[in-house]
Amino acid sequence: MGYACPICGAEQADGVHLANHLAVTASLGRPDHEAWLAEYAPDWRDDSPDELADRVTPHATEIETPTFETDEGSRPQTGFEHELAAQTRGPGRGSRATAGREMRADPLTDTADRSADVESVLAEARELTAEMRADPDDERDDAETGGDEHEEATDGPAPTDGDENA
Repeated sequence: MGYACPICGAEQADGVHLANHLAVTASLGRPDHEAWLAEYAPDWRDDSPDELADRVTPHATEIETPTFETDEGSRPQTGFEHELAAQTRGPGRGSRATAGREMRADPLTDTADRSADVESVLAEARELTAEMRADPDDERDDAETGGDEHEEATDGPAPTDGDENA
């Protein structure tokens, strides 16, 4: 049984996840979450996640959450960490091919599922990159000036107040 956030409705797996969601969101400066915590769990910053969960779950709506069947009760292997681990075990840098699994399409080279907007953004990026690489004058200008064009030039030593040891 999970809980829905009483402010934004975000589904959380359990009371501790709800407590963490509320605390982190409030800490990031969301005034609605912070005001709710101030009303229903004053001094929430001093609570552990378990203590805060005990204080906030009575005010949250219980929801059904999916259950996952995994070996030894571990979480299912999905998401960023799993994909990163799969890539590093595969042949070659960045390879997504692993034993018993087909290689997925590369989003940078496979254009089958791209929208017109994505294609136009990528085309513009390619043009800008080509222009940048084709214009060697920009690099020469920085090299000729020593990169100091933004610093003020001074004639002679910097003025002192007479106390060079200060």
